[in-house]
Amino acid sequence: MSVLLLGGSPSVSSSGARLLQHVGDKLALHGHRCHTLQVRDLPAQALLHASFDDPAIVRATALLQGADAVVVATPVYKASYTGILKAFLDLLPQDGLDGKLVLPLATGGSQSHMLVLDYALRPVLASLSARFILPGIYATSDQLRWNAATGLSLDAPIAARVARGVEQLSSELFALPQRRQQAQHARHSLAA
Repeated sequence: MSVLLLGGSPSVSSSGARLLQHVGDKLALHGHRCHTLQVRDLPAQALLHASFDDPAIVRATALLQGADAVVVATPVYKASYTGILKAFLDLLPQDGLDGKLVLPLATGGSQSHMLVLDYALRPVLASLSARFILPGIYATSDQLRWNAATGLSLDAPIAARVARGVEQLSSELFALPQRRQQAQHARHSLAA
């Protein structure tokens, strides 16, 4: 199963990008192929001018379309997800997440912004026809500690939430082929 790690941070060394990579590493241990797309690496002009036919945008959209699941990570700016992430999501077709499992991640300076997952990001993901949006994971900068020598360490409550999120996403991914086969069989039965 293929997972796209979609990073919405404009910063290269953000805690959200590190958390996204951490989740990707855990999913890889479960046997899933993970690809990373950092929206900040896409051409700014193409994002700002909604250039659907820009080669980099076409490749990014195809990468997303080819994934079975998307882990989307964003820092919280001004009580919402980043504008750069919104610019990319706006370039997707209305059903751009159709059939996809989605695990949202967000990071911020305090617990005050944890509802951004449910009240800002989740509605946009749902409007793009995501098949199933898993419970989001929110972490503050204090709960994610970075050390150049040892890497990312998570406070116990966040580590437990990440482990549950990874396990749930992995289980759902492994169940997808059977669910798709059942849905196809149901469609054929209705057509007959």
